[in-house]
Amino acid sequence: MSWFSRTTPRGKDTGRPMLEIEKLDVYYGQAHALQEVSLTVAHGVLAVVGRNGMGKTTLCNAVTGLVPARGSVRLFGEELLGLDPSAVTAKGVAYVPQGRRVWPSLSVDEHLKLVAGTGRRGPWTVQRVYEAFPRLAERKGNGGAQLSGGEQQMLAIARALLLNPLLLVMDEPTEGLAPVIVQQVADMLKTLVSEGDISVLLVEQNLGVAIDVADTVVVMLNGRIVRSMPVAELAADRDLQHRLLGVRTAEEAAQDTAEAAPADDAADGGVTVYTVRREGDDSAHPALSLSEDADRSQGVTRWSRAAGRVSVPRDRLASARADATGQLPEPSRADQ
Repeated sequence: MSWFSRTTPRGKDTGRPMLEIEKLDVYYGQAHALQEVSLTVAHGVLAVVGRNGMGKTTLCNAVTGLVPARGSVRLFGEELLGLDPSAVTAKGVAYVPQGRRVWPSLSVDEHLKLVAGTGRRGPWTVQRVYEAFPRLAERKGNGGAQLSGGEQQMLAIARALLLNPLLLVMDEPTEGLAPVIVQQVADMLKTLVSEGDISVLLVEQNLGVAIDVADTVVVMLNGRIVRSMPVAELAADRDLQHRLLGVRTAEEAAQDTAEAAPADDAADGGVTVYTVRREGDDSAHPALSLSEDADRSQGVTRWSRAAGRVSVPRDRLASARADATGQLPEPSRADQ
């Protein structure tokens, strides 16, 4: 695969890490989404793992300048925080967002030509992309909406590579992909790092992919980095995976279900239903009394009532009268 660059990345001779993040804070209103996050990407792939809602995507957005943040984000010692996203891209950071976000009406070729030449000068060109991703060459005339999920992900990655980045930020690149495509993406990432001058900050919920491609893994919990370790350490400790990430194998889940079943069956001796009547309910015709909860189910609230009257559908009112009197009412002229 000679089409990957082997050039020395800028800053490598200075001894500085590729990416340094120190005490990064992000707020959404009063919500403290990222709390003093610190991590370093020296070279290779750093995987950030964690459950949903832990702040992983917010971390990607902060690094790429898409959300305001406090703290420090440095690329080879150069501060990125406070720059516009376009300026961050010009410094050498490319983003592969979650969900791919390709334009449905633009063809593959139009996607690539639109991006080509807008980033740093480097080895990646449209022709090199087609050599690296033969499937995209076959589909170059197809629109983004006509591509499969795997093809869209290839296009999103190729689009980022055309910026000739030093750092590739990837948010859930294998989400929703078939296992065979997941493996192709993982192989491509390993090739990029081993034969090129690109480092990767990888946010990934697929723990198998993170373990396969990363050198170091950090675990995020409630907007904080709670653990950083070599990937081999996490891969070898199943109990640690469960405690930090809630990861369980199918066999472990089946065993938990089997152990819980007898207790559930023993407790399921019968179900008692209690009905609570509000004070002031019509005792003479209980079927005609409507609680506020019933009103809400019909789209009626205390704010939409007119002079204390509640509009009740005719079929429901007729059924209620039948329950109360034992016979169906005569149809009115409006019903005939």
